[in-house]
Amino acid sequence: METLQAIKTRRSIRRFLDKPVTREMARALLEAAMFAPSAGNEQPWQFVVMDERELLDKVPSICATASMCRQAPLAILVCADSSLEKYPNFWVQDCSAATENILLAAHAQGLGAVWVGIYPLNDRIVAFRRLLGLPEEITPISLVPLGYPNETPAEPKRYMEERVHFNGW
Repeated sequence: METLQAIKTRRSIRRFLDKPVTREMARALLEAAMFAPSAGNEQPWQFVVMDERELLDKVPSICATASMCRQAPLAILVCADSSLEKYPNFWVQDCSAATENILLAAHAQGLGAVWVGIYPLNDRIVAFRRLLGLPEEITPISLVPLGYPNETPAEPKRYMEERVHFNGW
């Protein structure tokens, strides 16, 4: 899939077919995530892959906006690891870039995915730490439930000329 087409046609998918995502496909998504740019190439990320139904079914009780986990065959929790930090506080941007790479790689493989925000909501951070036994230096940033799409949202028009400013406001 051509890059600009992938960017423009990727949609947030919240309904999935009852079809498993292979570990090989998950590995390809994680590899794409790890190719994201990061400040000073620090790569401060860790990933928790959830593919056990019992675990995925618990997610909506700690994060209501992740109700699609009840259908998703797999979800990836993108986390920042403060022990890998070279440049303080850039991990938010670094892990966000990794999350976007997962979304685009999923779309390119024919999968659907959605970005669920975790950070900076402390209740979600604490709940995921408890659910998954995350160490204190690990901060969950985003959750990406994914699978084979069971919906096809329309492509919206998003470019807004009035929001573009050259060489100043």
